[in-house]
Amino acid sequence: MTHNSQFIVLSATKVGDKSLVLHTLSPDWGRRSFITSATRKSPMALFMPLSLLDGEVTENPRSELWRIRELSAAAPLHGIRGNVHKNAMTLFMSEVLLKTLKEGTMEQGLFEWCRGSILTLDAMESDFANYHLLFLLEFAGALGFAPSLDDLLPFAGEYLEPVKQLLTLAPAECMLIPMSGAQRNAVAGLLLDYISYHIESPLHLRSLQVLRELYR
Repeated sequence: MTHNSQFIVLSATKVGDKSLVLHTLSPDWGRRSFITSATRKSPMALFMPLSLLDGEVTENPRSELWRIRELSAAAPLHGIRGNVHKNAMTLFMSEVLLKTLKEGTMEQGLFEWCRGSILTLDAMESDFANYHLLFLLEFAGALGFAPSLDDLLPFAGEYLEPVKQLLTLAPAECMLIPMSGAQRNAVAGLLLDYISYHIESPLHLRSLQVLRELYR
């Protein structure tokens, strides 16, 4: 049996010379991994973090690792792929999703929210340096533990004011909250601590260091 669906690429793992395991989020299977063919001639841009893909899944009753074929870009994401800062954000966002969502997780509306977040970042032409912070807050809400200011008090420390603004201002206004690189990195860290507390597992993200280098 085959199914057509959309997928958000969270990560890709090379298997041998001709295959990739794609760790994905989809509306039909939630967080699930699939295998697909990939050669040196394959357009590797399809497999970059947070790529939006269309594909055809073939069920295999003898394996939990089903195969995806006929992959194509559902959206080109030129606004992200042509910007080093946005690409760094997608690395961070995809790693948050990958390490937070367990294989088999199926949260109602999560794919649609995530797809909208990716397309919004892609469309933004300026003032997006705070976008990953808003993403973390909205992600917590999508998982069912949207924070109030009281919830974040134990984590906020000296960064209570920018945290309060992120919680109370409209999304467009959140992008204009003035923060230094150090402040932005600290707020990202405390929001990750809040998510880690609720999923009862520490989040150690390599991509956070990339953002720290970009936003010193």
